[in-house]
Amino acid sequence: MEYLLIFISAIFVNNIVLTQFLGICPFLGVSKKISTSLGMGAAVIFVITLATIVTWLIQHYLLNPFNLGFLQTIAFILVIAALVQMVEIILKKISPSLYAALGVFLPLITTNCCVLGVAILVIQKDFGLLEGTMYALANGVGFTLALVVFAGLREQLTLSDVPNGMKGVPIALVTAGILALAFMGFAGLV
Repeated sequence: MEYLLIFISAIFVNNIVLTQFLGICPFLGVSKKISTSLGMGAAVIFVITLATIVTWLIQHYLLNPFNLGFLQTIAFILVIAALVQMVEIILKKISPSLYAALGVFLPLITTNCCVLGVAILVIQKDFGLLEGTMYALANGVGFTLALVVFAGLREQLTLSDVPNGMKGVPIALVTAGILALAFMGFAGLV
């Protein structure tokens, strides 16, 4: 039951993008098409889950035993950068079209504060490895959900009659704010 609460809470109640405001750059940058959003979301789910597992192991078996906690951020960033490079190489070989569609946004996962933020939050919340993995997976799913819903709304906005002063980024930001308010409705759920 505890894992279900972690999962639902991370996706809906404490959505990493819409309530904690981590990962905003790819949220706004990759959300113009649903297909691209799904690809980015899948890459983020994979990287965030794998990065959390590896960083949890580094924290508990390397940094903590040798009192090197002050190296946490640097170590975590290096791990995330290596994992993103691995995902980039795999995507280039497996799905060149998705790799081309993601373009410059794939390297943005390296600097996506969502990935680093979740890895650090798992350590701060003192989760075990399984709990931390579930939390990371749920945050990746929550990121993807927010990204895909926002992409759908933005696709619909291209068909709508929007005033000239609100076209583009302004209406996207207003829409993101309304989406964040909608997710706040889940606040008493868990």
